[in-house]
Amino acid sequence: MGMTLAEKILAAHAGLEEVHPGQFVEVAVDVVLSNDITAPIAIREFERLGVERVFDPQRVVMVADHFAPNKDIKSAAQCLQVRQFARAQGLPHHFDVGRMGIEHVLLPEQGLVLPGDVVVGADSHTCTYGALGAFATGMGSTDIAVAMATGRVWMRVPETMRIIYHGELQPWVGGKDLILYTIGRIGVSGALYQAMEFAGPTVGGLSMADRFTMANMAIEAGAKAGLFAVDEVTRAYVDGRATRSYRVYQADADAACAQVIEIDVSQIEPQVAFPHLPENTRPVSQANGLPIDQVVIGSCTNGRLEDLRVAAQVLRGRRVHPDVRCIIIPGSQQVYLDALREGLVEVFIEAGAAVSTPTCGPCLGGHMGVLAAGERAVSTTNRNFRGRMGHPESEVYLAGPAVAAASAVAGRIAHPCDL
Repeated sequence: MGMTLAEKILAAHAGLEEVHPGQFVEVAVDVVLSNDITAPIAIREFERLGVERVFDPQRVVMVADHFAPNKDIKSAAQCLQVRQFARAQGLPHHFDVGRMGIEHVLLPEQGLVLPGDVVVGADSHTCTYGALGAFATGMGSTDIAVAMATGRVWMRVPETMRIIYHGELQPWVGGKDLILYTIGRIGVSGALYQAMEFAGPTVGGLSMADRFTMANMAIEAGAKAGLFAVDEVTRAYVDGRATRSYRVYQADADAACAQVIEIDVSQIEPQVAFPHLPENTRPVSQANGLPIDQVVIGSCTNGRLEDLRVAAQVLRGRRVHPDVRCIIIPGSQQVYLDALREGLVEVFIEAGAAVSTPTCGPCLGGHMGVLAAGERAVSTTNRNFRGRMGHPESEVYLAGPAVAAASAVAGRIAHPCDL
């Protein structure tokens, strides 16, 4: 019996000929990631280990993105601790204000994560890098401390759920809609501790931005990882960025999967996830024109240049509704610069939107867009749990950048074709 993509990568990094679901393996890691929330905990545990140096400064990445630029004294202290550790360890890949971005946009952009890698990060959306054909997963800060010290982690090999997409996408439907639809179908625990392998004819036509979005939200279905096979689209993205050599792995044709799901995308319209779970998805046509107070376009899910282009396409020549606050957050400094050069920022400002420096900010209710009681937001972020973006009595509706931008103009949840 052959191996799945996830099994192939883990076997290679464990130095084994083959691995099987449920097997515990010790795996060598290629990249260890943490941010301004999780790194301070990892640093504390690292110091308790009594280890003086990280296993490889080139492989340890720290990004200040959640509360940066610092929103208060506590967040300033956390960022300072990360900054001091990075300097003491000589970490070349410490990204601070002015050169940072949202970590899961930044690392692929910088060529730091590559196909075939094993990546562990003290952030649940580390699974984003599966779009590159890497096995990437989130872990607790204590595990990350051990990974920083040794370059290795223990892991249970997950089963694989293969999701096959076929058919032609409807207008304004993208990766966010596909993953929301999928999560709505299988539920937030539908892929619990499994590797979601995204495949099928439709996948070949998806941009890297769409693939990053889908892999990013694999965790919202409970998955350990979300992976795409490497193809020419992947190589075109990676080869101009890679900072080192990489190896491509492919699943065997006879690999066993725990479940295979087939989805006809031609029947999917833009999706909206209603409060308070990502699985509570409905077609936008069933959103009933709900009035909204705020729109957020950005995050590690939809903060890439392609996402901003979609939003600009909807907003160009239109104005944000006077009762709506529209906040647009590029995912990195490079995305911001590219959006500026393309005239997208001008479109946003002329439409009445606020454009922020890269930050996770409002996604986790941190800053730059916290909601008050009773307020309702449409957001391109990945979670809409109760109180996720502010007051427990606020509501978050998840959508792609097209629906988010259209809703900002309409003052209610809307399909771009309805404008």
